Order: sequence, then structure tokens, then C-alpha cells
Amino acid sequence: MTLRAQIDLAGRAAEVLRGEMGPERVVTSGPAFDAARTIWNGAVAHRPGVVVRCGQPGDAQAAVQVARDLALPLSVRGGGHDWAGRALTEGGLTLEMGGLRQVSIDPVAMIARVGGGATAADVATAAREHGLVAVTGTAGAVGMVGLSLAGGYGPLSGRFGLAVDNVLSVDLVLADGSAVTADPEHEPDLFWALRGGGGNFGVVTAMNIRLHRVPTLLAGMIMYPWVQAPSALAALADVLLDGPDELTVQTGIVTGPGGDPVLFLAPAWSGEADQAERALASLAALGEPVMAQLGPTELAELLASTDGMFPFGRHIEIRPRTLPGLTPSARSALLAGGDALTSPLSAVSLHSLHGAAARIPASATAFGNRTAHLVAETIAVWEPGDEAASRHRGWARGLSAALAPEALPGGYPNLLAADETDQITHAYGPNTTRLLDIKRRYDPDVLFRATPLPAAGTDDARGTDGNDGAADAG
Repeated sequence: MTLRAQIDLAGRAAEVLRGEMGPERVVTSGPAFDAARTIWNGAVAHRPGVVVRCGQPGDAQAAVQVARDLALPLSVRGGGHDWAGRALTEGGLTLEMGGLRQVSIDPVAMIARVGGGATAADVATAAREHGLVAVTGTAGAVGMVGLSLAGGYGPLSGRFGLAVDNVLSVDLVLADGSAVTADPEHEPDLFWALRGGGGNFGVVTAMNIRLHRVPTLLAGMIMYPWVQAPSALAALADVLLDGPDELTVQTGIVTGPGGDPVLFLAPAWSGEADQAERALASLAALGEPVMAQLGPTELAELLASTDGMFPFGRHIEIRPRTLPGLTPSARSALLAGGDALTSPLSAVSLHSLHGAAARIPASATAFGNRTAHLVAETIAVWEPGDEAASRHRGWARGLSAALAPEALPGGYPNLLAADETDQITHAYGPNTTRLLDIKRRYDPDVLFRATPLPAAGTDDARGTDGNDGAADAG
């Protein structure tokens, strides 16, 4: 279908949906339309043919039915934080979920009901009022549904698993327009696929997630001068994946206050306060830090600090690799990447899967890689109008290529671009066949394309589902 044909179909869709929902909910131009197509990566210029502002589950059903009947490409915008721009569909229909941003807390059951448009910050703030925490990623502006259903590495993952491991039920609109609830008793195959397969099975209007109570949350930032980065990285090789469940450490490379690269550590301790000092002090003793700020914090504040570093509107390219650990060759590649930084806004961030997240069998959810590992997220960032954009992109791709020989076969779907077929093919490891079978059952015409899935016929079943470290990397 040509773009012109899609735009014409989008016009027809707008007429039909305005008749059902009213003109304020269905927009093709104006301030509401422009707000809906504003996403985190300012380099994405996709312009939908029509935006449906979803305020209730019935709106999602109507939009899905019209998109299906007209064979109109469909996308769902939750938080709008996907760097690859899949929240928007050029010339098609975009469902904007901001009207479903409500979060309600059951403090006794320790469960949050999360609307399809809620962000991680919304959830963290609501849970805080009851002395509870949610398992989130590292940024508050990220949509909680998209983050959780495809994985969700964050500061509490070592103790409570990934965000996906804390999803209890999902309400969604399927490709045929029907509304269902998926949980262990209802649509169990769909529930399995959603937890890891992401939004590739329907429009999620709400989900229930497990909350937790932690004795204390201690976190902060430690920065080491670049000359000390080799020794500090070597010392971290064991800490990141073999430390206590209560300690999750994000580390990587940023530009320091003086304009040179620095190695940063962002530890989070979620255990007893009297045990925190030893764990955190050891991280601050890897060298002579130029900054070490650690102390009690709230999860919402922790997420907001990341949002401040990576605001909406800048241009972004992300290239990830999944590493079995900080091998000498991986450390060398990371250090060379830091030496070659082309933008002071760019960064490298290492997220760890360890502890509780690594003890869940790979077969329990569609998220296939339960071997302890690191996700090396290479983030090229530059301001709009920067004439060196191609250099910044080349830096991210070059570091990804340098890490490839050390990397596991699969990649993290929430970060993968459509052209990273080598990683996509193995992204779900031993779960690939089952996941694709469920996709064909629930969405045979591939209406939903939230995150990349392996091509049909792919069967990467070389791993096991156990906790013995032999599971495939997907």
C-alpha cells in the first residue's frame, strides 16, 4: 500500500470514528495531534494519518476494528519512549493512550492496577503514597506497559525480578476487536506470550502488577575519572552479576563535569539498612572517585534523575548487545568506545540481569534469556540540527560491532531496531517456536508490531529452560 493510499484510508477511518467517539477524540491536525506525535526521539518524524485519543477501552476496540476493516497500519503510543519510533505509524492510525493513565493501589494485596497510558513515574508515585515500590526500569517517562511486557531491567531487578516478572494480569483488545483478560487462569497461553512478547498481541488497556515493600532504598551516583576506568571495570566484573540480590548496579560511560568521559556507577540497595554500608562502600573504594553521592531516596526521585539526563526532543540512536559478563575483550571495547565518544550527550549504560531475575525458568514467560547477563546499551544522543549526526550514529554502531564477538546471540527486544536481524532471530531463545505459534493464533494478519519478533519459521531452541546457566541468550 502506498503512503498516499494509507493517508486516504486514514481519512475514512477518521470519519467513521468521529461518528462514534466525537471530534475531540479523533484528530488529524492541531495541538492534540501534534502532542500525540511528539515522542522521546526527536529524530523520528513519522506523521500518522489519524490519531485516536483513547479514553476508555471501548475506544481501543473501535479503533482496532476500523484499522482491521480498512487494512490500515496501526500503532499504539503509550509513553512514547521507544527510540525506534514504533509508537507512530506513518500515514496510519495511532492510538494515543494518555487518557488511560490512571493508577490505583490496593495496599493490602500490594497490587497496582495500571492504565495502558501510565508511565513508570506515575506508578512509582502512586505506590509511594502507601509505602510501596514497583519494579520499573531506570527512567520515569517510559510507558509502564511497554516496559513491563518486553522485559524491564531496573534498580530492583536483582531482588524482585524484571518488571515482566511482576505482571499479574493484562486487559487487552485483540486483533479481532474483542476485549479479554489474560492471566494464569484465563487465556494462559496469551498471558505467557505477553510477558516477554510485549505489545505484539493487542492493545493493552490495563494491567495488574505486584508491588513490594522494601526496608530502605539507598542509591546514588559514583563517578571515576577515565584514567581509573580500566581498573574499576575489571573490579566490577564479578560484582555486577554475582552480588547480593538486594544490590543492583547500573554502570557505564558518560561525559563528566569537566567534559571528559567518566565511568559511572549507579547502585541501588533495597535490603536492610544496616547491611548497605559494606556493599555500597566497596563500590566507592574501587579507586578515587571524582564524585560519590549515596543515600536514602525514593524510587520516583531515582527515575526522575534519569529523565533529566535524557529529556524528550533530542535525537537518539541506540544499539544494544547482550554480554555474558565483563570479559577482558568486552572491557577493552567499552573503553575504546569511551575514548571515541563523538557527543557529550551520548552514553553507554550496562544493565544487569542477576539474582531473582536469573532464577526464574526461561520457560515461565516468553522472555527467553534467564542466564545472568549484561545489556550494554550504547546511546548516541545529539541536539537537533547537529551536522555531525552521521558520526554520532556511526559511533553507536561501531561500538555495537566491537562488542559483537563477545556478545550472546540474542538481544533485548525493547531496544532492538528492525535492522538488527542477527539479534532479533535469537531474541527469544528456546521460547521462539511457542511465541510465534501464539502470535499466529491471536494476530494472524500481524496488526500489532510493538517490538521486533523473529521471522516466521525461526526455531531457536538450542537452550534449556533451567537455572543452570545453559539457557540460550534470546
